[in-house]
Amino acid sequence: MEWTNTLELDAGRQVVSGSRESLHRSILAGADLRIYTAFRNNEHLDTSSENSELIEEVSEFRTTYLIDGRWVAGIMTTRMPVAGPSGFGPRASMSYFLYNEDGGQAISRMYLDGVSESAAPAEYPAKAYPDMPKYSEKSRWDDSTNAPSSNFYYAFEGFRFFTNTSWREIYRHDAEGRPLSGSLSALIAAFTQGCELKVGIEGLCQDLGTYTVPHLVFIPCGPGYYHTESKVFYAGTHPTVRVAPSIPMEYQSRNWDCGSLFVRSDGFVEYWRRDPYTLEFSKQTMQLGLRWFVR
Repeated sequence: MEWTNTLELDAGRQVVSGSRESLHRSILAGADLRIYTAFRNNEHLDTSSENSELIEEVSEFRTTYLIDGRWVAGIMTTRMPVAGPSGFGPRASMSYFLYNEDGGQAISRMYLDGVSESAAPAEYPAKAYPDMPKYSEKSRWDDSTNAPSSNFYYAFEGFRFFTNTSWREIYRHDAEGRPLSGSLSALIAAFTQGCELKVGIEGLCQDLGTYTVPHLVFIPCGPGYYHTESKVFYAGTHPTVRVAPSIPMEYQSRNWDCGSLFVRSDGFVEYWRRDPYTLEFSKQTMQLGLRWFVR
């Protein structure tokens, strides 16, 4: 698979190559997203160190968002905190980093160690980080809960938004399963030949936040199943993170959650939701338009 540097930003988050429009087109076509950044060890990782070694990072964003056809964001959905070269961080959690196309960043954390947190979700004053001048916190939420989050900018040496456009949209239908393009038979033919699957879901996060913005959420699928007589196809997705759609994308109190999805070719979607504050599971059902991709 080949990766293309579709958009590159400098440390000031100005476009130096590619374009945001190219990034939009790639994500709409189901492209995978990986983002390159770089930083100095003693400016970010260990500010007490004299070691100014340049550290390069490339992270995968398994869930991608296209908001209103004009804004891309991606979320790291499988990342646990890493404490530099020594290993994982001190506390078991998920680090749901979110990157926007303009280089704006955010993180929500869901702790997994069972330690009870008692504070109510609320907005907190943004913190200053005098030992990390390239870090600028924009807003902060839910300190001392099980799911704290913040929105910020870190002035990395630059950003490269790499996309892989090897996916092919093969079938699209509306929320009632009515075909809009492609065909179910083409999807099944690719599926039974061992192709990977990805799904683009329309309006998945419309119940989050205070207003609705048109949006598509793209998530890889795991196992798929086809009932050969009733002609029904369904699949389970990889773990994902839902966030209320906005431009830019940001975390706030109770505007995000996480879980996995069951998606079906008649538009039926079941969400096995995990509340990041309580870690409790619940099920939620929806009828949504779906775009099926194969590779």
